[in-house]
This record gives sequence, structure tokens and C-alpha cells, in this order.
Amino acid sequence: MKIIEVKGIGEKTEKLFHKLGIYSTDELLEFYPRNYDSYNVPTTVRELDNEGIAAFLCVITSSPVIRQAKKLSILMMNAKDKNGDTITLKWYNMPFLKGRFRIGMHFVFRGKVARNSFYGQNGNNGEITLEQPEIFGLEEYEKKQGTLLPVYRLTEGLSNKIVTKSVKQVLENCFETCEFLPEQILQKYELLSYEEAVKKIHFPANTLEMERARKRLAFNEFFLFIMALRRFKKEEEIILNEYKIEPSGQTDEFLKKLPYTLTNAQKRVLEEMRGDFMGKRVMNRLVQGDVGSGKTIVALAGLLDTAFAGFQGALMAPTEVLAIQHYEGICKMLEESGISIRTELLTGSMTAKEKRQAYERIELGLSKIIVGTHAMIQDRVLYKNLALVITDEQHRFGVKQREKLSDKGMYPHIMVMSATPIPRTLAIILYGDLDISIIDELPKGRLPIKNCVVGREYRLNAYKFMADEVKKGHQCYVICPMIEENENLEAVDVVSYTDILREHLPPDIIVDYLHGKMHAGVKNEKMDRFAANKIQILVSTTVIEVGVNVPNATVMMVENAERFGLASLHQLRGRVGRGDAQSYCIFVCTSGKKETKERLEILNKSNDGFEIADWDLKLRGPGDFFGIRQSGDMDFKIGDIYSDAMTLKQASKAVSYVEEQRDKIEKKDIQMLDCRLEKYMAGEFRLNL
Repeated sequence: MKIIEVKGIGEKTEKLFHKLGIYSTDELLEFYPRNYDSYNVPTTVRELDNEGIAAFLCVITSSPVIRQAKKLSILMMNAKDKNGDTITLKWYNMPFLKGRFRIGMHFVFRGKVARNSFYGQNGNNGEITLEQPEIFGLEEYEKKQGTLLPVYRLTEGLSNKIVTKSVKQVLENCFETCEFLPEQILQKYELLSYEEAVKKIHFPANTLEMERARKRLAFNEFFLFIMALRRFKKEEEIILNEYKIEPSGQTDEFLKKLPYTLTNAQKRVLEEMRGDFMGKRVMNRLVQGDVGSGKTIVALAGLLDTAFAGFQGALMAPTEVLAIQHYEGICKMLEESGISIRTELLTGSMTAKEKRQAYERIELGLSKIIVGTHAMIQDRVLYKNLALVITDEQHRFGVKQREKLSDKGMYPHIMVMSATPIPRTLAIILYGDLDISIIDELPKGRLPIKNCVVGREYRLNAYKFMADEVKKGHQCYVICPMIEENENLEAVDVVSYTDILREHLPPDIIVDYLHGKMHAGVKNEKMDRFAANKIQILVSTTVIEVGVNVPNATVMMVENAERFGLASLHQLRGRVGRGDAQSYCIFVCTSGKKETKERLEILNKSNDGFEIADWDLKLRGPGDFFGIRQSGDMDFKIGDIYSDAMTLKQASKAVSYVEEQRDKIEKKDIQMLDCRLEKYMAGEFRLNL
């Protein structure tokens, strides 16, 4: 059913939903809340964790006053919590509330917490303001305690209220879902029915209901993914190697001429890849390694072996910026080594003429190494003899892509490169169809990054430090968890933070911002400017995790670091330390919790991504469901391989059970499951790394 058929949604609202990728009622129901607004037990200023919405039981200590600011009327008064700490209460354009309050009256006030000092210079926990707070009597608030209201990801013009109302309409009037998991699985793992889970993920009565709904929906995603993966592996096991690629002496000579020696780990992975090239079946290999561990040079060696054997090889990147960087880097290295192999760039933004000429050279076999984005596997691209496909960073070569190539009669070797540090126990489940290689050494001579975990009071010092680095000719990244200010979270956003930095830094330092919702052309232009040092400080969301390589960047400052997983923070800091200069990473923690700071301190103890990923797995729990998603994690709508690691393992066991006991499961259940799996593999099976 189309989204416009839902009562209350007109053409204007329909277009806003389309911006979020929602075209049907099914997609609306799978548009899960990113968080919940909960009516928690009233807190005190001293117990406050510095973030989001909070409720306080207060006594009013001053008469309300109204101030005018241009067209805005601001009602203000002071109150104190049970410890005697002062809270400023503030309402905008609500002068009618003035007569409601008297000194000495008690209320529960619930609203967005704002620190009166962005930098916390005075260190006074009592300096907080509650903006536009709701007002409750104590008994009235106690009735609301424990309830959860969904908070959705939004786009400009679309309110949380509209999304909530639309979801309710669908659930009440046109919701139909079919259970596809066998009853044995539901009972064994104590799972809600699919219908219950969908209803309760949007409107849970309490936290327990929400967690049970999440578990079932995450289980769905993992179960279907693993089952599709295993089915696909069975099909691939019979694909014989049509492209025998012998190790090339010319490739070895190229590697010897490099200004550095390959690490033992790089040499080991190269030999594993070459062994696959000469094996009976096509290669399907995952190469894992930290940012900067040297995966790309191993990939280039594979592409050169392929080209010298007379075949074509392709390197596919997630963004045009990264594709262009790879292309230019390969061309430069080949030119310096005197190797005349034609390398082709193919991206979506090229002109029609440029694409047509590239297609001709690829079809004729003139281009031996092709670098680009997904434009490389479009229907119009015909290869002469494509023998190797390497996907970089956030791409997993999925079923659809392989089908496109197999439809053209091609079954190339596949290599997936990932900088996402996934614990081996989970990697074996998630990459059951791939052989796994790990590059666990960093190149010699690389200076370790110096890390520090600081509070909000350090911000001004951090700005001065970044300004000093810019004076030395270096550049800096600042990472924020949000794109724009959000009324439900006290977290720093990209747009506002850019303005703050411009105010506090010398005018000759160019500060600009970048985020994932920008048009691809704008993102590319800004990254090009940053790479050319025309932007000295780039404020960004985690979109830069797969950005260009900027060796000149020496500082990474992460705001609200407590909102990110450790593995994600480790990947972020991998954007610096790529040149000869000493690099630094500053993690700003705005949480007052001791355990939060201790968790972040782990980043000081280790630069090993896999060790950090193991810590992440141990430390993240159900309470971290709605933090910043792991960088490079799977393209699951609700599941998270760290927080939901136990559910992932259960789903893997459940798939094994179904495969082994297929004949003993009711026929209608198997038919329902096969139907759902077929639909999943046809349209949804993908994994982004």
C-alpha cells in the first residue's frame, strides 16, 4: 500500500516521507524509532548525566518575569531541587503561564537540559536551564513514569508527531504481517510473534517490551541474512575458477621498488590471495586490517597480477571521492614504476561522452584496471575478461551485484577489504561465505597517535591547540554526532558547532562542515578542498570515516565521544596519523558517569582495532541500543552486531537447526520461510562494510 493512501498524508507529506526512503506502508513500519522519549524518575542536578531530556522535582524560589527579545517573549524563573541546586526555567512565547506560579509551590518540570556555559568554565553543576519544560503535579507525573514515546529520524518539514500518527494509522487500519519463523524457533529463543514485535517496537508500554521487540526484529535480520549467506555459499561452491592468474615477476619487481618493505602480514595475505588465484574455485576472500595497515597495496598487487596475466581487474569504492583518490594514487605509482597498464576511472558523475568512451575501452580490453563506484557494474558496462573484483571499505559485494556479472557470463574472483575491526567470533558468522585474511601489523616507522579523554571544560584549550597545529601548516577534523540541533538530545551538531568554531578561531582559519545528507557533488567538492588544504578545519559527522586520505591532518577531535562505540571511535582516529607528523586524537566526554570515562580510556591503552572491538563487545549492553551506530556495521535496520552479539549467535544456531531439521518442520512453515527468504534475497540481501 502506498504511503499516500494512509489517512492524513497528502502530497506534500508524501514527498517528505520519500526523502526518508519511505514509499509504502511496509517501509513505514520498518522505519523503526531511533530512540524513545521516556518519563523517568525525577533526577537532581548533581545526578544529571548532562544529556537530553530530564525531569526535576522542584520548589519555585523566584517570581516569574517576562523579558522581550525582538518578537520573542521569554518567561523565566528560578527553582531548586531537593539538594538546593538552582535550575533556571525558561518558556518562549508562553506569557499566560506567569499567573500559574507562586514562590514555594512544588512541581515536576520536564524539559531539555541546557548548560548555561557551553564550555563549563565555572565547573558549577548548578548552572543549568530547562527550556520549554512540561509542568506536572507530582501525582500526575507518577502516572506517566515509565512510559515510552517513539522518536524518529526526521527531515525538515516532517515532525515526530506526524510520523507517530501515521504509524498508528497503519497499525490500526491496514496492518497485515505473516509469521515466517517456525514455532520451534520462537519457543526455543523466547521470541515475540512478528506482529507483536512490530507493534511494540513503535509503541512499547515499557522498556522491557521495547527490548523484547528489538530482539525479535534484530533476530529476523540476522536470521535471514545468515540463511541467505549460506544458501549463496552453496551455489558458489560449484563455481570453478575460469581465470588462472599466475604470480607475476613484474608485480614482484614493482613491490621491490616501493619506498618501503611490505610487512610480514601483507606478504602473508598476498600469498593467500595468489593461492586462491591458482585454485580450483573462484576466490571469495575478506581482507581485514586497521585503517593504515596497507590493504590497498595488497589489492594493487592483485590487480597487477591480473593485468599482467592478460585479464581485467576492478576496484570498487563506496564514494566518488575515494574512487578518484584510488585512481590517482594507482596512476601515480604505475607511472613512477614505469609500468604502462591503462587504468580507467568510471563514476556516476562523468559526462555521457566520458562514460561512452570509457565503456568502449573497457569492452575492447584496452583498460586493464578499472576503478570506480557502483557505476562499474551497470548494464551498459561490458567487460572483455573481468577476472578480479575488489571492493573497498563500506561495500560488500552482494547477491545483486554478482548476479549482474554472472548474467554477463562472468564469475570473477572476489576480494572484500574492510577496516571494520570485527571480533573473529562474529566475523565467522557474518562472513561464512568468505575466507578471512587479517593484516595485523602497521607499517614500520608510523608514529602512534597520542590520545586524550577530556571533559567539556577543555574545549577552549582544544581550539587553541588546533589553531597552533594549523599555524604549523596542518589540518584538523572535528566529529559531531548530529547534523542539526535536536530537541530531544543535548549533543553537539555539525552546523551549530561550525559557527562556534568560526567565532573562537582566527578569521584566516577556514572552517567548513560536511555531512551525509549533502548532495554528492557538494560533498566531493568540500573533500577536494580539504584535501588541497583550502579548508583547515573540517567539522563532520562520521561520513568522513571513508573519506579521502589527508596525510596533512594531524588532529581529530570527537565531540560527545560517549555516544560512539569504541570500534567506531578507533576507526575515526584512523583518519589522522597518516603522514610523517605526530598526530593527536581528543575525545570530549560530556557524560559525568565514571564508567563512561573508563570505557573511553581503553582507547588510550590500545591502538589495536581488534582488541578494541573485543572490548566493545564486552562493554556495550542493552542500554547502548540507541547510541551512534557502529561505523561500517552491517546494513541492518535495527540489529547491531555489538549490542546484539548474543542474538546474532542465536540466529546463527537457529539457521543451523532449520537446515538440519528441515524435514521435521511443518511444511507450511517451511513454505512461508522459503517465500520470505526468496523475497529477501531478491531485494534486500546486502552487506555494507
